[in-house]
Amino acid sequence: MRDAPPIVDLPKEQRAVRRKAIFALAVCVLTLGVATVGLPRLFAFPDDLIERLAFAVRANLVIGLWVMLAVRMVAKVRFESAQDNAGSAYSQPSARLAVPAAFLQNTLEQGAIAALGNLALATVAGRQPLAYMVATVLLFSLGRVTFLRAYPHGASGRAFGIVTTVLPTMGAYLWTIIDMILVVFSIHSHR
Repeated sequence: MRDAPPIVDLPKEQRAVRRKAIFALAVCVLTLGVATVGLPRLFAFPDDLIERLAFAVRANLVIGLWVMLAVRMVAKVRFESAQDNAGSAYSQPSARLAVPAAFLQNTLEQGAIAALGNLALATVAGRQPLAYMVATVLLFSLGRVTFLRAYPHGASGRAFGIVTTVLPTMGAYLWTIIDMILVVFSIHSHR
């Protein structure tokens, strides 16, 4: 049985989460802004919808690699641990497996949401959405590394990583939804 986590000073922890989340927001805004404006000037992104969707599928491979890495981390612990070898259906994870299992669960959740956002964003016309997508997978990777490394340090430790993973995805959803609304109004106003 695992030891209970230490009781934290919740207000202090919440302040630290907010500080790290604000820092992550700044990193995301800067990275996404520079990529969205700068990358289309440096690289030719596809215009055809099928090619754009193919681009998104390929970008999503980066996300898939993170899921594969997380699965491998869990499998390695299970292979080496008699306590964890039987599988999650038969026992609670050991202390050694707890962080890799939590990382896998979070990466699966965030990865599914991000991959769908990238596919949807690929349907938005222009080269900027694809440039944004490039930055999204880079920030997803940064978020996963920092989330995993800081996991043992509590919510404030995980804050930068989770926010860096989530915010670009939220932006992709928002961009796509706004584009859908504009398309609907454009079609409606032409009738």
